[in-house]
Amino acid sequence: MQIYLPIADMPVDPTALLVMGAAVGFISGMFGVGGGFLMTPLLIFYGVPPAVAVGTETVHIVASSASGAMPHLRRQAIDYQMAAFLIGGGWVGAIVGVIVFRHFRATGQIDLFVSLAYVFLLLLIGALMLLESIRAILREPQRGAPRRRRRRTAWMAALAFPMRFRKSQLYISPLPPMALGFFGGLLSAMLGVGSGFVLVPAMIYILQMPANVVVGTSLFQMIFVTALSTMLHATANQTVDIALAALLVAGGVIGAQAGVRVGARLKAEHLRGLLALIVLAVCARLALGLFAP
Repeated sequence: MQIYLPIADMPVDPTALLVMGAAVGFISGMFGVGGGFLMTPLLIFYGVPPAVAVGTETVHIVASSASGAMPHLRRQAIDYQMAAFLIGGGWVGAIVGVIVFRHFRATGQIDLFVSLAYVFLLLLIGALMLLESIRAILREPQRGAPRRRRRRTAWMAALAFPMRFRKSQLYISPLPPMALGFFGGLLSAMLGVGSGFVLVPAMIYILQMPANVVVGTSLFQMIFVTALSTMLHATANQTVDIALAALLVAGGVIGAQAGVRVGARLKAEHLRGLLALIVLAVCARLALGLFAP
């Protein structure tokens, strides 16, 4: 049985899309990452126009971010003050991203732009994750090693309008969080990805936020930033296919539950290495479609 997607302008097999959503949901649940950077390339492989794949995937990210943020909300592990500045910067980034996206679409280069951007993004993410995994596997465990001291945040406190973020126990300017939020919103709008894979390490290593509030804060701000990206893509670009998004979300919810159970049985460094290989394989397939005759 096939159904017709009006926005994508193509017939599809709903079972295949449910399986695709479940597969990415399984990977997301097993590795603890958003699946946007895998789902969008897979939709392109399936034949969905890249512009529609990007716009529709933002709906999937909103749903998965809201689901993931709920446990952190119950544990009160969200810095709402920090999230507000991330959201403010993210909204500006989303608006700029949609404008850039619309420009490339108007010039007929959006397919090439999205594909090239994903090749670069996946290659960078996969290579970094693979190197980190190899280092972790080869490194001998050091018991009793001194803990690394937190880097100083004086340079951020010296910027304009410094304030105290009580939940994160920081005294910094809101400008760095807004800049990070802007970059995350830009990625979300232009490529249809969740910004967690960029924001989480940046919040830990640049902003020096405590690890126990980083993930919840990232997921919370992602709901609002990606929701704006969805509305802008739907109104300005008409590239959000609700029927396609519903199938992906339904499959993703089922797959994520199984992925969490499997992921709990594997070591973190092995998980990172396996995910890196998956990311690099998707990157190679996308590059092959671009450059092969």
